[in-house]
Amino acid sequence: MKRNPRKVRWTKAFRKAAGKEMTIDSTIDFEKRRNVPVRYNRELVQTTIKAMKRIGEIRAKRERAFFKNRMAVSRAKHKEHRKKMLEAAKSSSLKLRQPVEATVEPIREKIKVGVKSRSALVPGEGRSMGMDID
Repeated sequence: MKRNPRKVRWTKAFRKAAGKEMTIDSTIDFEKRRNVPVRYNRELVQTTIKAMKRIGEIRAKRERAFFKNRMAVSRAKHKEHRKKMLEAAKSSSLKLRQPVEATVEPIREKIKVGVKSRSALVPGEGRSMGMDID
């Protein structure tokens, strides 16, 4: 559909361009493919696996810090916006809503009424058109 991927919200390009994900981090470079074949070496594989685990830990730690920082900024913006909205509401002639507890009506109790059972076998009970059972 010839859309710009930086404007489509679900793409990686959008998330990086909008600051939703980390773009400048050295751990991202480790995921890049290397097209140079390497001869198998048991020690090299073991050290690579250890390094991969360590890089994963470092990346998780950095992502948590990045997320916390992003949420702190968002929380600060939200507080400012809420404060402005409250000031605007107070200054205008509109009344703020009353708390829910103040407007609650008392709950009425339901009364249970016994129902008389009607049997089709008893003549005259439960029939609508006056049909009798033999």
